[in-house]
Amino acid sequence: MDIHPDKILPSTEQSLSPLSLQHFQGVESVVSQAGGPRIGRLSTVTSQEMCLSLYYCFLFLSFLVLDKNVLGKEECAKALVKSCADCIRSGPRCAWCKQLDFIKQGEPDSTRCDTEANLINQGCGETDIIFPKSNDRPLENKPLSKAKSSTQEAVQVKPQSVHLELRPGMPHTFQINFKRAEDYPVDLYYLMDLSYSMKDDLNNVKQLGQLLLETLKNITSRARIGFGSFVDKTVLPFTNTNAEQLKKPCPPEEKKCEPAFGFKHILSLTANGKDFNMKVAAQKISGNLDKPEGSLDAVMQSAVCGDEIGWGNSTRLLVLTTDDGFHMAGDGKLGSIFQPNDGKCHLDQNFIYNKNNEMDYPSVGQVANKLAENNIQTIFAVTNNVESVYMASFSALIRLKEIIPKSEVGVLSNDSSNVVSLIKNAYMKLSSNVILSHDELPDGVTVTYTSNCVGGEKPSIQGICNNVSIDQEVVFNVIVTAEKCMESKVFHIGPLGFREKTKVTMTTRCQCECDDVVSKNKKQCSGQGNVICGTCSCNPGFAGQKCECKVGDKDEKRLKEACRSDNVTECSGQGECVCGQCVCHAGADGRTIYGKYCECNDMDCEVHNNKLCGGNGKCHCDKCYCNEGYEGSACQCKTSIEACQKEPGGSVCSNRGKCVCNSCQCQRGYKLSFCEICPGCPSPCPASVSCIECLGFQKGPLSKNCSNSCKNIQYQIVTNLPTNKTCKERDSEGCWMMFSMEELDGFNNYSAKILDKRECPEPPNIGAIIGAAFAGVALIGLLIVLIIKAVFHYHYLQEYKKFEQEKSRATWSDNVSPMYKAATTTVLNPNYTGN
Repeated sequence: MDIHPDKILPSTEQSLSPLSLQHFQGVESVVSQAGGPRIGRLSTVTSQEMCLSLYYCFLFLSFLVLDKNVLGKEECAKALVKSCADCIRSGPRCAWCKQLDFIKQGEPDSTRCDTEANLINQGCGETDIIFPKSNDRPLENKPLSKAKSSTQEAVQVKPQSVHLELRPGMPHTFQINFKRAEDYPVDLYYLMDLSYSMKDDLNNVKQLGQLLLETLKNITSRARIGFGSFVDKTVLPFTNTNAEQLKKPCPPEEKKCEPAFGFKHILSLTANGKDFNMKVAAQKISGNLDKPEGSLDAVMQSAVCGDEIGWGNSTRLLVLTTDDGFHMAGDGKLGSIFQPNDGKCHLDQNFIYNKNNEMDYPSVGQVANKLAENNIQTIFAVTNNVESVYMASFSALIRLKEIIPKSEVGVLSNDSSNVVSLIKNAYMKLSSNVILSHDELPDGVTVTYTSNCVGGEKPSIQGICNNVSIDQEVVFNVIVTAEKCMESKVFHIGPLGFREKTKVTMTTRCQCECDDVVSKNKKQCSGQGNVICGTCSCNPGFAGQKCECKVGDKDEKRLKEACRSDNVTECSGQGECVCGQCVCHAGADGRTIYGKYCECNDMDCEVHNNKLCGGNGKCHCDKCYCNEGYEGSACQCKTSIEACQKEPGGSVCSNRGKCVCNSCQCQRGYKLSFCEICPGCPSPCPASVSCIECLGFQKGPLSKNCSNSCKNIQYQIVTNLPTNKTCKERDSEGCWMMFSMEELDGFNNYSAKILDKRECPEPPNIGAIIGAAFAGVALIGLLIVLIIKAVFHYHYLQEYKKFEQEKSRATWSDNVSPMYKAATTTVLNPNYTGN
């Protein structure tokens, strides 16, 4: 036999209450036999895994929120608080101080809202603190008792009715006691699969009535049994719709065969075993086409048809015997059945399910819801080949016996001969395992449980106690939390499988209960109003925290100017100007805004380890003021100077800084770790020349007042100086002084070692200087003359060279002008004879 899981389908019904394991609504799996047709759609596991993961993550976070007072410091988020009622609604840890003189002028009324501890620390008297708490009051509380007669019912649960007054957000715990009563009545309805594969089982069951009833009467004297049967829907592809096959769906060799049917109620609950045997003996086997059966249709009708079945005020057991899997919501579409199952009783006058072919199969979620709603515990008596279908689906991700509340799975032998012992064992398991849960809760209400049982100390969505014996009293702690203010609501809490429940009537405490004596014209309100929860409610025409301002008495412009600091925004944009005084708003994140101009708050200080001022100081106007023994900008360190001293008992940070958090914070450019070195500071030698000259040689401009002017230098005259860090400076006489300086603790404090001798230069030779000067002048004059002469000579050479070039380029003609007459006159001497 193969197992075929189908796809998860959401139920068409409303979501399940926690009583029926709400988070499993719509979780389905379709199972079919090997060799049979595959019915339904392909399964998807991812959505289910995601559903479970998100559910348990949400549950875990809910527990963290529930235990926030254990995990962290109590806090009151007082955003937008203007009255006592606003304060009470703003958070479960918020309290209101109604003390008349609690707040100062200008502080907002929201200052009155804080945790009890903070209000007491701020000076509010304990009797003036309004802090409504959750409480419970039993309305009906009969003691646990056994049934003394057949007409008297046992009391197994107390209290029977309780009234809760809950502060929103504040978990409240009350107790529910449970004791298993002896001889509690049991109703067992035997629901049998009559498909053809169960033929051998039917023959054995026909003889089991009396034995089954006797076995139950060994447990209780008030036992009843009933009988019903089922096969499947009589449409294709589930059943052959041929007319002959509908009349006889069995193989041809089978002569006694019941026509095809869905679910049939045969015997109402009775204490007569013979009636059971007689009715069952009249049953005939039937048949269908595919392997999965219409089990869920039959279970649904058995659960909701209480009048027809005859369920009483008893332990209700539904025994389902089958050798195959089951169809579920959505499979009906294969047979053109589209109407969702409505979860109602549809038995005709012959006690046959008359909507078998009109409504789809119910979902597992719907079935689980109806079984829990009617306090029915289910025993799946199945053959070995389909045990895993009912024990685990989706590779053991979801156990069907856990989806169906208070259910057990037992393995039938092939012919059901062991069914009586199986039912007995399953009943003993179911009755000894007590599961306390609730029906559908009002919106905004959560309930968790703990118990005095083994493993019951951890809160969970159900209270579970295993192996509870008869007359053993179990105590469950029920933790109820209302997340918001609401009107009166009612829900029920009780053990699954039992009709007894505790009725819980719940109201919320969202109003202040100040118990003020109302009288007009209180002095605290300047005679113009009434005190309500510590604050003034002013008469018309008056305003202010003490109704001290008459509206219209002063110029509005001047009143608003008084609320501005240096012409900035009115009340720093964080308050209202009332009669010339700032009334600060409450911070959106719960911070207190205060100051003359609402310029301060108590939340903008530094944070250390996620705590304001490290949790070791108070924040005032954006600055941390540390408690004694702590320091630092965020009060993050214990006061200590050990690491700020170079040696024990020495100076702190060389007197050049502050020791904060056991570490030096140096000033004026000095560096860690003890503020000894200043890399960027100038050398002290040039600035100390006058003092060195005065101290070492009694000369210089400070010689007349040396002790006062140079008291920051401790000096010593030495004959030798170390070679490193030696200063060499000229004094007022031009002599070189050599000295060394070492900086002492503090600023501008030095220790100096001065060499006893100066290096002074010899006096100048005046004659040589004058002679050299004259010689220099003469030499310079001669040099100038030579330079001038050289320049002129160069110039002449250039001119001559130019002349020669022009001359060489000139051309001369040999023709003589006729007009030319020689300028030479020849005169002959008459007396010249040539000799």
